[in-house]
Amino acid sequence: MNLQSNDFEIFGLAPAFALDRAQLDERWKALQREAHPDRHVAGDARTQRQAMQWSVRINEAYQRLKDPIRRAAYLCELHGVPVDAERNTHMPPAFLMQQLQWREALEEASSLDALEDMADDVAGARARMIEQARCLADEQHDFGGLAGQVRALMFVERFSRDIEKRIDQLGQ
Repeated sequence: MNLQSNDFEIFGLAPAFALDRAQLDERWKALQREAHPDRHVAGDARTQRQAMQWSVRINEAYQRLKDPIRRAAYLCELHGVPVDAERNTHMPPAFLMQQLQWREALEEASSLDALEDMADDVAGARARMIEQARCLADEQHDFGGLAGQVRALMFVERFSRDIEKRIDQLGQ
């Protein structure tokens, strides 16, 4: 194996948004069994260092591939379209309006039921956006559009965490 291989190559997968999570998990376990530093304690210092590097690299790739948003961002990067979320915050007006409505609803929510309903709505929107990301990547090969979708999903993820914080606050 080559440390410079991309994440998909390390796992023996075609670069695509859609992937079989069970297959990814099984391949991760197999790779870790092979490269885990504990298997190489009897080796020389170079072998132990390489095993540690491989173990770290396998884990980094696994963390990126198992998360749909990170996987989408990685696909964008592989195709020369960085997400650049820190500097590029452009969003469609309809999405921005939805965000404003959600934020207002979150501020006004005073019951656990209202917050849980909101969390369900946001989870549904996230699932639809994930499916749209799959279409952009795997069917349309529109990595510019996918980068925009990743930025929008990052907003949704942040908002979901804000809802969870409010739920935790009300539950105390």
